[in-house]
Amino acid sequence: MMDKVPMTAEGYAALEAEIKHLKTVERPRIIKAIADARTHGDLSENAEYHAAKEQQGITEARMADLEDKLSRADIIDVSKLKGDQVMFGATVTLIDEDTDDKVKYRVVGEVEADVKKGKISITSPLARALLGKRKNTIVEVSTPGGGKSYKVLKVEFK
Repeated sequence: MMDKVPMTAEGYAALEAEIKHLKTVERPRIIKAIADARTHGDLSENAEYHAAKEQQGITEARMADLEDKLSRADIIDVSKLKGDQVMFGATVTLIDEDTDDKVKYRVVGEVEADVKKGKISITSPLARALLGKRKNTIVEVSTPGGGKSYKVLKVEFK
């Protein structure tokens, strides 16, 4: 059974853009690099040829993976979501109970998660602990660095 891959419309568009880039920019560049390397003679000892072929394999595998995820995408329109509970698509403002640091995360699908951009995967320990929680709730999370405690300051959908 093929599982659906939840993602936002923004995440879907980003994957489509990456596939387009791989097909229109990277693939032709790699094909040219392979052709150029072939002109250098004996392929068995041609490092440029082997590097280009390896890059071709990596690029083709990435495109296949992205196309698979897009074909199984379950696009969730966050603009139609509302409420005061944390769920997929929610932007949650938290305060670290130990350091008083404020953090803001958006709960998104695995394929679009990027902590540096404030997007956490729905399957991450923090998101799993937050699901269903409301404003002013204290959330305990087990992380690889040890236990953390957060207070939910705000839940919004935008």
